[in-house]
Amino acid sequence: MRTARFLILDGYPQEHRGPLAENQGTLAGELYAKTLKANAPGCETHILYPADEDCILPSGVALTDIDGIVWTGSSLTIHHDQDERVSRQIRFAQAAFEAGVPMFGSCWAAQMAVTAAGGKCAPNPRGREFGLARKISLTPAGRGHPLYAGKKSVFDGFTSHEDEVTHLPSGGILLAENSFTSVQAVDVTYKGGSFWAVQYHPEYDLHEVASLCRWRREGLTAQGNFASVEEADAFIEKYENLHENPDRKDLRWQLGVDDDVLDTDIRWQELRNWLAVKVYR
Repeated sequence: MRTARFLILDGYPQEHRGPLAENQGTLAGELYAKTLKANAPGCETHILYPADEDCILPSGVALTDIDGIVWTGSSLTIHHDQDERVSRQIRFAQAAFEAGVPMFGSCWAAQMAVTAAGGKCAPNPRGREFGLARKISLTPAGRGHPLYAGKKSVFDGFTSHEDEVTHLPSGGILLAENSFTSVQAVDVTYKGGSFWAVQYHPEYDLHEVASLCRWRREGLTAQGNFASVEEADAFIEKYENLHENPDRKDLRWQLGVDDDVLDTDIRWQELRNWLAVKVYR
């Protein structure tokens, strides 16, 4: 496998990266760098923070030098397009589309792919989908799409979001959905560029979800995901325990967690397919 060069776009603004780390979470860009290196051994990764005003490409690196761009999640809101932290990222995605650099990513990535190409997103009327996105189902287009080669037609995935794609752009293909979120995966072609993105998080594990919950447990409780902060703390403890002891059948049963998210060969399949088709083609 040849050495590939990736840009990782960490969508979190500086003021939110600190609290994530303080609650034992891995910074989103670092987590995706780790995941890429596990699936593309020897690859070169450069993490950018496009929400930050001083964000620039690494010295001596141009978009045309990059084999692929990976977008992380974000704590920002994609339809707040008057927020320069958001609009700056949309402009970058549009430039990457025009440069023809293949893109992939999670959550914010799906919303970014659609918005940059002229589609729309809005708050999900069902609220925040958190922890696990249940019964993600491939559409007819998804079942025949290379992003999902080797993947089951129905599966669960780690998730945390409260916005969703509402209108696909011209050139957008719906690949997956579930009862909570109408768009769980998209393939967007725009100005000759390609962006495969999922609304869930293949890069997450149980510990990362527990860390997010630890950071946001008051808000999650206020939104109705938990009846109390104490209940959120119990959820965190169970997720951390199962992360450390993945063979515990009692916790698997109590949490409704299976190999869809515990087995990296299954959880990372979409990323591996993108690498095989778009990067190492």
